[in-house]
Amino acid sequence: MSSTFKVLFYVRKNYVNKNGKAGIMIRITLNGEICQFSSKLEIAPELWDTKKGKAAGKSLEASKLNALLDNVHASITNHYRTIEREDTLVTPEKIRNAFLGITARQETLLGIFSQYNENLRRLQGINKSKTTIEKYDRAYRRLEGFMLARYNIMDIALREINYQFVIDFENYLRSDCACGDNTTAKFMQYFRTIILTAKNNGWITADPFHNYKITFKKVDRGYLTDEELQKLMQKSFSIERLEHVRDLFIFCCFTGLAFVDVMSLSQENIRTSFDGNLWIMTKRHKTDVNVNVPLLKVPLMILDKYRGKLPHGALLPKISNQKMNSYLKEIGDLCGIGKNLTTHLARHTFATTTTLSKGVPIETVSKMLGHAKIQTTQIYARITDNKISNDMNRLATRLNGIENMYESTNL
Repeated sequence: MSSTFKVLFYVRKNYVNKNGKAGIMIRITLNGEICQFSSKLEIAPELWDTKKGKAAGKSLEASKLNALLDNVHASITNHYRTIEREDTLVTPEKIRNAFLGITARQETLLGIFSQYNENLRRLQGINKSKTTIEKYDRAYRRLEGFMLARYNIMDIALREINYQFVIDFENYLRSDCACGDNTTAKFMQYFRTIILTAKNNGWITADPFHNYKITFKKVDRGYLTDEELQKLMQKSFSIERLEHVRDLFIFCCFTGLAFVDVMSLSQENIRTSFDGNLWIMTKRHKTDVNVNVPLLKVPLMILDKYRGKLPHGALLPKISNQKMNSYLKEIGDLCGIGKNLTTHLARHTFATTTTLSKGVPIETVSKMLGHAKIQTTQIYARITDNKISNDMNRLATRLNGIENMYESTNL
């Protein structure tokens, strides 16, 4: 649908200054919307041709004034065409502002990304973790490196970002940075968050991600089987640090707690619940969701092992996640376990081997893991062949009567 754009000049005859002249006004009309402002030019009211919207007569003064008005008209029209070409939303106010030199501040990608990350840092320890902030900082650096490598620029105006820019960034992540599918998807996700922030603030109107889909590939992070768990539990270590790491890992395998939540456990989190048994009652550091987990005998024994032996009243040995994962690789080699042992693998082991494969309903597992959705739990918990076998054996027992009926009739 074509736009109805019009520029009109008129004189405010009711407002005459001491020199007997009235100001010439400009009216921009676009699709029924009107914007009026002063041209800073003036004329004696009796010399104005209202019908033609310009100075009457062919005097030198009238000719000069009309030439100025023609230039103003041409300038406003050019600004209109430029805005229409570059912006999805054109308004009379935008045209006026462009003509008067009042332009909106050109927000840049790294400029608002930097501000976004600064806001995240203010929320650290409140509802944002240090890890989350580090991920956004890394995404910022990836975009910075991409623009320098591919476009030889230090930054880019938000309005200049288009679909091709998005595709080029994805290709850069995969080729220059050798990022895998899910790592690339994560970086694209952080980038899109910044674009959505810009769109919500009105800094851009078009979304360069409109036809772009961020997809994650399902990754089987693995879990330990009962046999592998037993290998870990029965292994004797001569090095104390390895014993501590093994105990922490086993504790996670039997409680389902994330590593950061285990490190923050205190005596206040160990409480006697309604059933008279000891439970861990805490909140997930990542989501602030309440987590209540009954303490099984194995984690209880680990707590008893370290009771009163650690500094500052700690319940379990303290270690960084990085060192823990490094030592777990060493432990895996010593125990002959060919899987990549990590702190998060313990959480998957709890969901799959410790609970689900033993008949614990997935709804219960989900609650203990602190998940808001069952779908999240399904990422952690697998249906093992052992569970399928046990379930089918129980079903066969229940169907025994029907099987006997068929056998007596047909065989």
